[in-house]
Amino acid sequence: MRHTLKLPAIGALTLAFMAPALANDDLPAPVAALTEQGLTIHGEFEGPAGLTGYGASHSAGEVAIYLLPGGEHAIVGTLVDAEGNNLSEPALDKHVRAAQFAEVWQDLEESHWIADGDPDAEHVVYTFTDPNCPYCRQFWHDARPWVEAGKVQLRHIMIGVLASDSPAKAAALLGADDPAAALHAHSGDGEEIEAGPQSREVEEQVYANNQLFDSLGFMATPTTLFRNGDRVDRIEGVPSPERLEEAMGGPAP
Repeated sequence: MRHTLKLPAIGALTLAFMAPALANDDLPAPVAALTEQGLTIHGEFEGPAGLTGYGASHSAGEVAIYLLPGGEHAIVGTLVDAEGNNLSEPALDKHVRAAQFAEVWQDLEESHWIADGDPDAEHVVYTFTDPNCPYCRQFWHDARPWVEAGKVQLRHIMIGVLASDSPAKAAALLGADDPAAALHAHSGDGEEIEAGPQSREVEEQVYANNQLFDSLGFMATPTTLFRNGDRVDRIEGVPSPERLEEAMGGPAP
């Protein structure tokens, strides 16, 4: 797995993978000096009022740098307009996080999941699901209006982290003749899946999912990931009604 930095509890993903760094030789002196303090500079952008901005990262996240006219001084922080709107976040999304978001979405696509809903749904949502998690079952029920209307395909990345038999139950669901039907019976109808012997391939799929869950720094189930514009956002635990609508792409049909 490529991601090692633990993620904060809320907000958009902040991952160890970053966009390529700019060479120090190409940077103004105040910005280059910041690299000696541990910052990595990933991109340059045009800021308001004649400022030149730089998207940067450090061990705990991302930050914007603004070079003042004259090129002798720089400010590190968040730039806001007269209405208090954060002008730095869009720049960081574009110049630092865009590659992160693309890579984590690819990792989710390549993980081992059970499709719940129309494959042609306009909105795809990934959720890490442990068979022993009652909150995962609640989320399964809460998502029904969007899934049953064909608006959302919910992709359950099966993991086993909560109990000693969780990996075997996750493997039983992934290895079922009809995984979607098995998950529906388990999560929707309350028919507890029985842990039984599975192929080595299926067991390794659960292990790989566990590794992905851990590498992203997640701890709660369900943890749900979805596209929000150019970002990849996540919700840990059962979403609130407001956050559920955000994850599902809009109000319930």
